[in-house]
Order: sequence, then structure tokens, then C-alpha cells
Amino acid sequence: MKKQTSAYEELEKIANEALGGIVRPQALGFVLSALDTSLRGLRQRRHISGQELCKAVRDLAAREYGLMVREVLNAWGIDSTETIGRIVFALVDAGKMTKTDEDTLADFSNVFDFEEAFSPAAILKATRTVRTRTRRRPS
Repeated sequence: MKKQTSAYEELEKIANEALGGIVRPQALGFVLSALDTSLRGLRQRRHISGQELCKAVRDLAAREYGLMVREVLNAWGIDSTETIGRIVFALVDAGKMTKTDEDTLADFSNVFDFEEAFSPAAILKATRTVRTRTRRRPS
């Protein structure tokens, strides 16, 4: 009888085999979550570019982890947009994501600077913006 593997075990295998263990399985799961969040925000389903996915990872990470975002991402091994690209291509190779013929690893190069994007000032500004957009207006 073949043992059924969990989603975490699958991501762990990809992280170890395709990425040499430089990132934690949680990093792969988070990139998949950012893709899902980004796709759900679209009016019409379409392809998400590497740049868009990097920004989706940035925005979701800031929202989820606030001022602890750098520590969380560093613990997972995500230290640049290039790392996000390597994660994406490992997930594509494993059949967990798809890409177009035009998509390349270069699409993820220097999309934003982690120091700047995850500075306390940027995080506080991002969380204020989210709260303002989601606040209910009086009837």
C-alpha cells in the first residue's frame, strides 16, 4: 500500500530537492497563498506576471506579519524577489504552478528592495492603507 503524502511533505520535498534546502516548505506554501490571494482579487482570471506575484507576496506578508515580516521571511529563506522566482520555478517544475513560454526567472529580478519594502515605515503605511480601504462607511 502506497503511503499518502501530505501537502506539507510535498512542499518539503520540493524545498529540499529542487531548492537544496535553502528555503523552508512554509515559503513555498506562502508563495502559493499569495498567488491564490492575487487571483481571487481579479475581476477576470488571467495570468499573473512574476512582478505581480512578487508584489502579492510583499503585500500579503506585510498584512499577515506586520513589523515581524522580515524575521518571518528570513526564517523561511525568502530574502529577495529572485528567491521568490526560484520558488516559483521549483513549484512549476513540480506541477504545482503553471507558467507561460514568456515567463523567465529574470522576471523576478530586483522587483523591489526588501530593506525598503519591509521597513517599519513601509509596513505601517501599508497597514494604514488596508485599514482605510476596509473601513465601513456610515450609512
